[in-house]
Amino acid sequence: MNVSTAATPAIPPTQSGSNRRHGDLEIKDAQIIFDSVWQELESEHGRENLRFPKEFILLGGAPGAGKGTNTAFIGKTRGLTCPPVVISSLLDSPEARRIKNAGGMVGDREVIGILLRELLKPEYRDGVILDGFPRTKVQVECLKLLVTRMQTLRREFDGTPLSIYFRQTTIHIMVLFVDEKESVARQLKRGREVREHNDEVRRSGVGELWEERPTDYDETLAQRRYRVFKEQTWSALQSLKEIFHYHFINAHGSIAEVEMNILKELQYQSSLELEPRTNDRLRSLPVASEIIVHARQELVKRLDGYELEHTELFSRVVCFIEKKIIPIVLRHAISGVAQVNTEDVVLEDPLALAMLIDIFSERGYHAVVDLHRIEIPERVDLNTGLIKCRVKKVFRIQIRFHGSEIRRG
Repeated sequence: MNVSTAATPAIPPTQSGSNRRHGDLEIKDAQIIFDSVWQELESEHGRENLRFPKEFILLGGAPGAGKGTNTAFIGKTRGLTCPPVVISSLLDSPEARRIKNAGGMVGDREVIGILLRELLKPEYRDGVILDGFPRTKVQVECLKLLVTRMQTLRREFDGTPLSIYFRQTTIHIMVLFVDEKESVARQLKRGREVREHNDEVRRSGVGELWEERPTDYDETLAQRRYRVFKEQTWSALQSLKEIFHYHFINAHGSIAEVEMNILKELQYQSSLELEPRTNDRLRSLPVASEIIVHARQELVKRLDGYELEHTELFSRVVCFIEKKIIPIVLRHAISGVAQVNTEDVVLEDPLALAMLIDIFSERGYHAVVDLHRIEIPERVDLNTGLIKCRVKKVFRIQIRFHGSEIRRG
């Protein structure tokens, strides 16, 4: 299969002819908008290069809810190192600025076209945070169409060398919510902080000016901005609840409280993120959270079993630990790490190794045993030149525990 290597073309200007704007009227039919953009992408990049992110986090929220504040934390939580795609930054034409300053939004055709081109960049291959998308019902429908096309591509390239680029997509809808009173208060507070900062920068000549938004200085515009969110963005996001993973975040609290809410919502769930075949392959293996639930009870049961059913061996292992290992552990009470090498035959029995690990676990230590086999030359056959070796078994035991703090000075 030939893979196109054509560079990503420049984003076309907003005004680009009647075939794009249909006589300067904004296109409102999602199917027409999406099909038009998709055909352009196939023509520009080739179908096999329409490689969109594996994971989408669609970050929406009321004005002042803290999308910008929490974006970095969300990215870190999901292991995303690429910068977020902020829709308002993508749409930075003079016309877009005028509409945004008035509390409105840019047309759907511009949003979809510019956004999909941006998402094809390699840095977003593993995942991306979209700040401010979708905001309208048309954008919601275009998102659904995008997911459908991505699923089609996944089936089309399944079993080919390119299948790794068309994996199962995970989509999270994350909504940070505050009520209108809190939203307006935060917008106006930001306006005061920006004005004070910029006045100081202008006075001292030190620092960089922050962006000034008209909606941050006018209560009426701030209220209008919130109403736009509730009437358009909120309803658009709500319509996705039954389709994608939906996370409602109460953003009224402190930054720490909001971060805790985000962590709870974005906990890893393999069944939702792995390919179905991969998940089925791993299903028989227990996850850590399951095996630790009754770990203490199981440990007690094993230790009692050693005493009742393997009394002699259990006694020998305890004696070995007491005489050979504990003296060394005591010398490392400050560091909390002790290394012991031994050839004691008691450890030849695999059950003895299990006993040793369980005994240290019960006493509050973490023990790891590694068996090294070393070949020791014993004699040489002078006729054949073959060297006869014996195998020396060395058990390397590492004991870790919380060491003692030592005061200096």
